Amino acid sequence: MGILDGILGQLGENSDVANLASKVGLSPEHVEAAVAALAKFHPMDVDTAEGAAAETGLPVDKLQEIIGHIGGEGALGRYASMLQGEGGLGGIASSILGKS
Repeated sequence: MGILDGILGQLGENSDVANLASKVGLSPEHVEAAVAALAKFHPMDVDTAEGAAAETGLPVDKLQEIIGHIGGEGALGRYASMLQGEGGLGGIASSILGKS
């Protein structure tokens, strides 16, 4: 969860997955899956929370709550861009760890 913790720390007040999980009443593993699914569906021409709910099995209201806690659609868009940008997860890891 370290990479996701780094990204969440950059996006808003929730500095790690465990903190966000406690705020929304889910396990850290569920939150990690939810954030990844939200980022996946954000750029698609579908409702972001509904798409993520279909993929993860989590309730739409919990996914909307997560979106709110990470800073809304704008922060989610930045996270989605990080995941889909050059280098994918490897690029994210490198940027968080300060490697090029």
